[in-house]
Amino acid sequence: MNALLSPLPRRHVLTLPAAPSAIRLARETAEQAFAEWGVQPQHPTVGPALLILSELVTNSIRHAAPPSAHVTVVYSVGPDCLAFAVHDRHPYRPVLRTATAENPTGGLATVMELTTDLGGTAVVRGDCDEQGKSIWITLPL
Repeated sequence: MNALLSPLPRRHVLTLPAAPSAIRLARETAEQAFAEWGVQPQHPTVGPALLILSELVTNSIRHAAPPSAHVTVVYSVGPDCLAFAVHDRHPYRPVLRTATAENPTGGLATVMELTTDLGGTAVVRGDCDEQGKSIWITLPL
C-alpha cells in the first residue's frame, strides 16, 4: 500500500475491526488528521472526501467481512492533494465506474461521481497474494 503515497509527506494508518463502528472512527480520524495537517473541515474537498471514505469503509464491512476481519485506512496529505485508501482482505476487486442505467447510483457509483466531480482519481490495487485489495482515492486541494 505504501508505494502510491510515498511522495506525500504526511501519513497515518488506522486498522479497525470490520464492524459498523469503523465508519464513524474512520471519519473522525480523517477529520482530525486532515486538520492537524492544515486541511480544515471547511475546505470544499473535506466534506465530499468524508462521504467517499464512509462509502468505501461501509462497502468493506458489508461485502468483505468475512473473510476480512479488519479494515485498514491510510490517510495522507501533500501540498496540493489529499489521499486515502481503504483496504480489506477480500479477493474481489470491484470495477469503479460512474452511475448508468445498468449501474444505478449508490455505493461505488457515488464514490466515482464525487471523485470525478472533484477532479480526483480512484484506483483498485490488489494485494500481491491476490487475497485482498485497496481502493485509493486522490483528491486535489
